[in-house]
Amino acid sequence: MRILSGIQPSGALHIGNYFGAIAQYIALQEGNEAFYFVADYHALTSVRDAAKMRQNVLDVLLDLLSLGLDPEKATLFVQSDVPETTELAWLLTSITPMSWLEKCVSFKDKVQQGLPAEHGLFAYPVLQAADILLYDADLVPVGQDQKQHLEITRDVAERFNRVYGGGKDVFRLPKPYILDSVAVVPGLDGQKMSKSYNNTIEIFDEPATIRKKVKRIVTDSTPVEAPKNPETCSLFALFKLFAPADELAEVERRYREGGVGYGEMKKRLGEAIIDRFASARQERAQWVAHPERVAEVRAAGAARARAAASEILSRARAACGVD
Repeated sequence: MRILSGIQPSGALHIGNYFGAIAQYIALQEGNEAFYFVADYHALTSVRDAAKMRQNVLDVLLDLLSLGLDPEKATLFVQSDVPETTELAWLLTSITPMSWLEKCVSFKDKVQQGLPAEHGLFAYPVLQAADILLYDADLVPVGQDQKQHLEITRDVAERFNRVYGGGKDVFRLPKPYILDSVAVVPGLDGQKMSKSYNNTIEIFDEPATIRKKVKRIVTDSTPVEAPKNPETCSLFALFKLFAPADELAEVERRYREGGVGYGEMKKRLGEAIIDRFASARQERAQWVAHPERVAEVRAAGAARARAAASEILSRARAACGVD
């Protein structure tokens, strides 16, 4: 199957990004035709500093390569290196009803968070549809919060096929790939981990920083000896992502019986996070030491992505008569 997903360079990647998306990227690159991109056009809605954007793009490339994305198995590219994306976005914009975009929860949430109601933010789902449809994607690994956008992508594809297809499908309809067990990773405050909420633990934070952040995880005042409900504890939910099955079973039993304190759990979680990404931290140092290797990966990925994208764009241009 052909896999397609992207990640915004809007700041340092955190463990929510890892479990919500990157771990799936790495798993799905095996035995599939995978395309993964750094979504810098999308990040323009929030990053307005050119130097910062360039550094963020480089950091995401470094992070993905360090965490196990293999450029020999998957096509890794930067969104803006494929100009076919914005051309297809305009073709799709021409047939997308305003009402579909007005109902997007993501747009409403971001405006409530203080972001200006600009066209880029409003039309974000159309550009995302272009990202996906441009590669004939079968599966799209996304977080639960992006499920609605993928539904709009399918709606846009169906409408384009109906208007311009002449009885044949111009675009393939993609399906979401969401792991329910990690659909939402809690942040330090118990809300969804997100840069917007300033509640993240970055994957490549220094160990001391990770320990400090974990200590800030919000918990209740239940004493050590009292039973606790692991199903409602965000600290346990995070620990569950890192702990081996036997250790998790032991901790869950102590939660329910009493006898485990939040201080102990935070210490164990901090060390588990540090251990999980220790080898990736070493791998990242190697990539940083050889920026020419990263540039080669980016250029090769762009060439492969453009070869695939041009075929689908030509099909769409011909369908609507602008070829």
